[in-house]
Order: sequence, then structure tokens, then C-alpha cells
Amino acid sequence: MSTVADKLAKKSTRKTGGKQVRLRLVYVDFWSAVKLSFLGAVALAIVTMVSFFLIFMVLQATQVLAQASDFLDTITDGAINLQSLIGLPQVMAFGAVVSILNLIVFTVLGAVVAGIYNLAVKVTGGLLVGFMSN
Repeated sequence: MSTVADKLAKKSTRKTGGKQVRLRLVYVDFWSAVKLSFLGAVALAIVTMVSFFLIFMVLQATQVLAQASDFLDTITDGAINLQSLIGLPQVMAFGAVVSILNLIVFTVLGAVVAGIYNLAVKVTGGLLVGFMSN
């Protein structure tokens, strides 16, 4: 005789197939694209600043900057002192400028790509995406 527990055990071992749905992406919200690209640009700016710092510290620890400064002194007869031109404040300021420019360009590029996609959807009909429920 079959009990309720046996029926529940049979149901739990059986795999249920997920329902597949195909949807068409026909619009990308402009402000969502701007916010997402800005967030990505902030992450890229942080990575840029940290990498500038680490590269400078590695070059300083391995004495590459000192050797380059000595080489430049022999070529220019001491007219240019590389170590006074390239210090940590100068490198970090340059990294900040690069990060800010990247932030602006990346954010604007995200907005432009969203606008171009929304215009291209009128011609192509959108991007067909498949989803599956569990």
C-alpha cells in the first residue's frame, strides 16, 4: 500500500524540467547604462591608482629609477635629474589625472553605447535572449 510519504519521496527524486523562455531585448535604459558604466569606471580608477603606486614602488625597490637617473646624468652631463622629476607625488598625481579622464570617457562611452543600441534596435529588432527557470 502506498503512503503519503512514499508519494512525496517519489516526487522529490524526480527531476523537474525548467521552462525555457526566449525574450527580446528591445530597450536599454539610458540612466541605467550611465550608472553602470560610472560604477565600472570607479572600479577601474581604483585599480589604476593602486597599479601606479605598486609599479612605482617596484621600480624604486629594484633601483631601476636610480639606474635610469644615472644613465640620463651621463648623457646630459647632469642637466636633468630624473629622481627629482619622478617622485611618488608626481606619479600619483599623474595616476589621478589618468583615472579622472578614464572615469569621464568610460561613463560617456557607456551612455553612447546605450544610445547606439537603442537606435540599432529599430533596424534589427533587438537581441534575442534565452532564459530558463529552475
